[in-house]
Amino acid sequence: MRTRRSSEKITVSIEDVARESGVSPATVSRVINKFSSVKEKNRKAVLATIKKLKFQPSVFARRLAKGKSDVVALVIPRYEGVFYSFYVLELIRGIGTLCDALKLDLLLKLTSAESALNYTSMGGIIFADIIGNQCQLSNALEQGIPCVVINNYIKEIGVSCISIDNVKGAKEAVNYLAGLGHKRIAHISGDLTTQAARQRLEGYKKGLKINNIDYREDYVVTTDYSRGKARWAAHKLLELKEAPSAIFVASDSMALETMTVARELGKSVPRDISLIGFDDNPSGLYAPVALTTIRQPLVKMAEDSVKELNRLMSSSFAKPAKNLLPCELVIRESCASVR
Repeated sequence: MRTRRSSEKITVSIEDVARESGVSPATVSRVINKFSSVKEKNRKAVLATIKKLKFQPSVFARRLAKGKSDVVALVIPRYEGVFYSFYVLELIRGIGTLCDALKLDLLLKLTSAESALNYTSMGGIIFADIIGNQCQLSNALEQGIPCVVINNYIKEIGVSCISIDNVKGAKEAVNYLAGLGHKRIAHISGDLTTQAARQRLEGYKKGLKINNIDYREDYVVTTDYSRGKARWAAHKLLELKEAPSAIFVASDSMALETMTVARELGKSVPRDISLIGFDDNPSGLYAPVALTTIRQPLVKMAEDSVKELNRLMSSSFAKPAKNLLPCELVIRESCASVR
């Protein structure tokens, strides 16, 4: 004869709690969802039974009883090395922390532009960026799901968005280098399909213009934000006949790879080549030379996105808001005056 192993978990249902408490399943549901209409005697009986039977209420049943979902979906465009990305890790940290504080459930969704999202049970969606997946955002808005877009400032659609002032940050980087006497300032850009990379390139050009420095096509190399492409771009710039004396790089990880290439080529940072990145990735502090960078408030952007989404989820009359967060120049050791 087979006996049930003692380690096997027995599922307790809402009907079991109701039967043990001497009330209806509807009363148990009202107690779980903290309805004030339940008699105190019944409430105490149900709570005592829940504790005794170690009953775990269904999250989805609770949402249905409330008439709304507390699930926040974070949609991140899928690309190689996504979980090694400082940007993505900071977003998950900021969004996850605040979702926990506001008692919201976080669902992480990696997606490509062609992927179809399942909007079932989603109370709201945070899009980590819009890179060819505008249809996903449009479909969510058409279904009345509150949405917030981060790292992409969208003017033409009535959706809340929170972004970084990439243009001003890049311009400040070039201003700083020009102030050190540099005239041959190059730029390693990120993937120009992203708004952030396009805006940093725009800021670079504006920085050159206000400092009366001519724009040179051969001083701009476009990458896909990967360290492999950064290595290729660094070789291309540093091996020019008239090599730049300074390089503004669109991300810290690429700037660190550029620093490695410079040292391999026998160049000293910052004596021979000045470098400035963008992000304020902590790894920049532990490089052979501490990296000067443009700090972007990623965690604040992430936390603000949850606050904004929570506001939209709490009221059907809330209007979308658009916000642009400032960047900050962080001066360390990788830049020096022209000799």
